[in-house]
Amino acid sequence: MTPADIPPPQAAVPDAGPASGAPRALLPIAAFDIRADGSAIPVEDPWPGPVPAGGAAWRWFHFDRSSETFAVWAGQNLPTPVRQALLAAEARPRADLVEGGLLLTLRGINFNPGAESEDMVSVRLYAAERLVVTARLRRIFAVDEIRAEITGGSAPSGPGAFVARLAAMLTARIEALVAEREDATDEVEEVLLDDRPDAVGAGEREISRLSRSVIKLRRHIAPQREALGRLAALEWPLFGKAERYELREVANRMQRVVEEIDSVRDRLASLRSHIDSQHAARIGRQGFVLSVVAAIFLPLGFLTGLFGVNVAGMPGVEAPWAFAALSVASVAIGLGLFFLFRWLKWF
Repeated sequence: MTPADIPPPQAAVPDAGPASGAPRALLPIAAFDIRADGSAIPVEDPWPGPVPAGGAAWRWFHFDRSSETFAVWAGQNLPTPVRQALLAAEARPRADLVEGGLLLTLRGINFNPGAESEDMVSVRLYAAERLVVTARLRRIFAVDEIRAEITGGSAPSGPGAFVARLAAMLTARIEALVAEREDATDEVEEVLLDDRPDAVGAGEREISRLSRSVIKLRRHIAPQREALGRLAALEWPLFGKAERYELREVANRMQRVVEEIDSVRDRLASLRSHIDSQHAARIGRQGFVLSVVAAIFLPLGFLTGLFGVNVAGMPGVEAPWAFAALSVASVAIGLGLFFLFRWLKWF
């Protein structure tokens, strides 16, 4: 289930440029100061800093990384390696400690309208002692769900808990999609391997579709398994005992997901081999039947060709019963060859 779309806060488009100095409005998708009791206060400062307001435990910003104002703000408030990682055009899943903070890139299922689920979307995160910054290019529904929880007064207790919650949500959605692919593969197996094999090619088309989907998922998920394993092993002070346990569990779940998708890929390859062998066997049977038919009619063709020559001395030319005798002989020879081949178990 995906959360309802929560519109980002509205604000005027800022002036930004060399002549006007710093932009007057940051325009994040979400910005909250989180208190220790889990309640949240929207950040209303048009150009806020990374430190939460008085009384708040930590601050969360969520940005569209294509925003020019975000690039300016990141240059002013984040370490250079972090800014470069958050704004890079391409990135693969990673988990590293950078200048005392956590730099994390993960991928999630693409639930955006008109998009394929396998074209996964990435979320980039930087977390420090009192700050969490997330950035995305396309909408991440797991982040939207966390945002809804924060708005409802159930915010994570700190940056470490936020990271663990995000990793768990992304993994849960990946697990659900892989389970759907497994169920679809089960249905294809039932169609192709039962007593009445697929006769219209629907099963074959579904195998091709599932194979493309699984290949895309495997390409995106395998690096995420490595990143989550590294994340679970990091010695970061903001991870408490509960967060470490949850991250280890998430890493194990992702390992199992990769194993399941490998199993689905192997099953689909086996089904494809089964279909190819069925096609080859069918072609072989049809060729053999044609060979038997040709063997039966070969002597009959010889007889008709022999008696069809128009030369003097052909026997039976003057006899009125000659054509009937030739026809009966041809039928007898054909039936004789037919039963001979059956006795030899050629077909």
